[in-house]
Amino acid sequence: MSQRAFTVGVIGLGYGRAHIPGFQASGCRVVGVCQRDEAAARAIAQRYQVPGVFTRWEDLLAQTRPDVVVIATPPHLHHPIAVRAFAQGAHVLCEKPLAMSRAEGQAMVDAAKDAGRVAMTGFNWRFTPAMQRFHAMVRDGAVGRAFHVGGRWLGGRWADEKLAPTWRMDRTQAGHGAMGDQGVHLIDMIRWNFGEFRRVVAHVGIGPSRTIPGGGRAADAEDYATVLGELESGAEVTLTVSRVARGVNEHTVEAYGSAGALTFRSERASPRWWGGQLHAASGSAALAPLPVETGDVSGDPMEIIGRVTIAPLVTTLLDAIERGSPVSPSLEDGLRAQAVLDAVGASVTRGGWVEVAG
Repeated sequence: MSQRAFTVGVIGLGYGRAHIPGFQASGCRVVGVCQRDEAAARAIAQRYQVPGVFTRWEDLLAQTRPDVVVIATPPHLHHPIAVRAFAQGAHVLCEKPLAMSRAEGQAMVDAAKDAGRVAMTGFNWRFTPAMQRFHAMVRDGAVGRAFHVGGRWLGGRWADEKLAPTWRMDRTQAGHGAMGDQGVHLIDMIRWNFGEFRRVVAHVGIGPSRTIPGGGRAADAEDYATVLGELESGAEVTLTVSRVARGVNEHTVEAYGSAGALTFRSERASPRWWGGQLHAASGSAALAPLPVETGDVSGDPMEIIGRVTIAPLVTTLLDAIERGSPVSPSLEDGLRAQAVLDAVGASVTRGGWVEVAG
C-alpha cells in the first residue's frame, strides 16, 4: 500500500466506476467524480463515499486539484483533459484507446514528459491471473519462436438494433468502434507478449441500423472487424472482434510456436471468470489445462474488474510516483497501440496492407 493517501479525480463514470475501488484498495482518496448526468454521478459518489460531484471536467480539475486524474471519457476528450491535468501537476491514468490518432497520442506523451508526470494507459486486461502466467511462460520460452498468434474479443452488447445509440457509435467521439473499444486490448496483449506490429490489413462492418446519438446521420463506428497482421518477428496475427456476436462474452489470445503453444481465455459466464483459463502444450503434446489461482473476490462485475485488474495498475502508478519505478502499461504503450489502430483505419479506407508507423 502507498505510504501516503494520494487524491484522485475520476472523469467519466461508465467504465470509470471500476477505477474507484481499484484506487481505494491502495488507500487513495477519491475526492471527485465527473459525469454529465449529475444524478447518476451523485449516486456513484454516495456509493463510494466520494465528496465531490461535477458535471464539467474543467471544474473537477480546478476545484479538487487531485494528485492523480483518471480519464475514462469518450476518446475525443482524452487529449484536452490529459494536457490540462499534466499542466497543473497531476499524474494520469488514461483509458484506451489513448486518443483519436497517433499524432494526438504523441502530444499527450510529450506533455507528460514535459511536466515530469507519471502517465499510464488503462490496459487492465494484462492483469488477470491467467494472462499474467501466460506472459511469464512466453518470457521463459514456452512458445519459442511464435509462428501464429490469434486474438478474439466477442460480445453481443450492441446486437439489438432497438437499443439506444451511444457515443460508441459515433466516430467523431469514439475514433473507432469495436476495434478501439475491445480490439485495442488484443493489440496490447499481443504487443506485450510478442513484439511490435509491422503491417495490417483489415475489414470492418456495421451491424444494427442506428443513428448517432441525437440522430442526424447513421452510426459510422464499426461493430465488427477482422484484422490480419504481421509482427516485426515475422509471426502472423489474426484478430476477430465483435460487439454484435450474440450468445458469447469472452476474449482469447492464442500462440503457436517452435517450442510449444499457449492459449488464454476469459469467459464472463464461467465461474471465477476474473481469473481466466490457461492451456499449454510443449513438443508434440496436446493442449492441457494449467491451474490458475483466482482467489475470492466480491462485488458486482465492475467492482471485480476494479479490484482484480485495475488495482495492479494503481500499484504500479503509485510505485512510480513514490520511487521512480518504471510503469507498464505506459502512455507509450497506448501510443504504440494507437499506431496499429491508425493503420487498421487506413486499411479500411484505402484497402490493402498498411505499414504501422514507428
